[in-house]
Amino acid sequence: MISRRNFLRTLAVAATTPAVAAKKKPDGAAPRFGPLMPDPEGILDLPAGFSYTIISQQGEEMDDGLLVPAKHDGMAAFRADNGTIRLVCNHENYTARRQDSAFGEKYERLGLVDKDRIYDFGKGDTPGAGGTTTIHYDPLARERLGIHLSLAGTEINCAGGPMPWGSWLSCEETFRDPGNSFERGRIVQREKRHGYIFEVPAYADGLAEPMPLTAMGRFEHEAAAADPASGVIYLTEDRHRSLLYRFIPNMPGVLREGGKLQGLGIVGKPGFDTRNWESPDMQPGQWMDVEWVDLENPDGDDNDLRLRGREKGAAIFARGEGICYANGDFAFTCTIGGPSRLGQIFVYRPSPAEGTPGEAKRPGQISLLAESNTDSLLRNGDNLTFSPWGDLVVCEDTSAQCGLVGVRPDGQLYPIANNAYTRAELAGICFSPDGSVMFVNIQQRGITLAITGPWSTGS
Repeated sequence: MISRRNFLRTLAVAATTPAVAAKKKPDGAAPRFGPLMPDPEGILDLPAGFSYTIISQQGEEMDDGLLVPAKHDGMAAFRADNGTIRLVCNHENYTARRQDSAFGEKYERLGLVDKDRIYDFGKGDTPGAGGTTTIHYDPLARERLGIHLSLAGTEINCAGGPMPWGSWLSCEETFRDPGNSFERGRIVQREKRHGYIFEVPAYADGLAEPMPLTAMGRFEHEAAAADPASGVIYLTEDRHRSLLYRFIPNMPGVLREGGKLQGLGIVGKPGFDTRNWESPDMQPGQWMDVEWVDLENPDGDDNDLRLRGREKGAAIFARGEGICYANGDFAFTCTIGGPSRLGQIFVYRPSPAEGTPGEAKRPGQISLLAESNTDSLLRNGDNLTFSPWGDLVVCEDTSAQCGLVGVRPDGQLYPIANNAYTRAELAGICFSPDGSVMFVNIQQRGITLAITGPWSTGS
């Protein structure tokens, strides 16, 4: 099995030839697990020998008497007792859509929740409909042991990231102020500012304390990934001119104690444009030294943090999406990057002295691994993770049908799963700690699948 660090090194070499890194050959790369088979249930096509169990579905009553919210999105799996698993799952819901919330279409179940545990109560009429659920799952029995709401009152919780100390960072992909607004045919009353990250302990059996981590910035957050060695956290942003952020906590592992927020810049190229929309300013396989720009007033009143960051020299990206960590490196997607605006994959390699004055002499580096085009099997990559067999697995969020695509060390792409039945995006890709189960969400259908099969043959 190739190591994950070597995967990135190998892929970066392959990416020096864009046709290898980004394009599907005419006959396609041979699927690692065999061709996909039509699903008689009309949910998700998988290779022969693989099967799924639905472990969460929109509208089901949970153990706390609330309903499973809609729009399952980012997710992570945590090791629990006796071989079981805790899954924390985001729900990317708009407050104006009552039918998507955990409280019922008329909020008739709102009284089951302590008001103090709802971040934005919305004067009791329009509480935030986003948040997270936590699933307790037994992979041997292939059954759910429990499910409950674990974060309440937030909005549009898109992606996030698992922290090495056993919690999930749930990110709001929105920027909303308090006050009344007319949305989707109804008045929404907000009592709190939105655009924050919230921490959800993976092993708690109730609702998390809804404390916004304001030092991590107020913007349209997407995903987060932590370096377990340094405690530094990297953040993506879902905007056409977004930044890649770095948060250096004052106390590693204790995020509510604050820290410093910075934006990534390219040494000698202030305001560099990585998007390659108009000209190929960033070539696949090219490693570029980085520097980090301090960002003042991260909890601002205006949605301009990315703009202020670029004015100070930070580079811009085309809708930063999923980000994941493996053995010291970080891979992340930009869903509309590249000349065809069909997506890019980058890798960031931190400095050996990351977050300290010594990084000026030994800076971190960034490289564009691949860009999708009209011949690519992968389009508009979003959530992603490293697989137990060493390849990247990327969720598509495209206007056509979406699938799961594997990316080999030589840059070749192959299908792992396909949603041939709806146009819903796939999201929340992650594996059980032992690598035996793959979890994924089908967002618009509001379901979480646990997929089992001979994953070990991928080694």
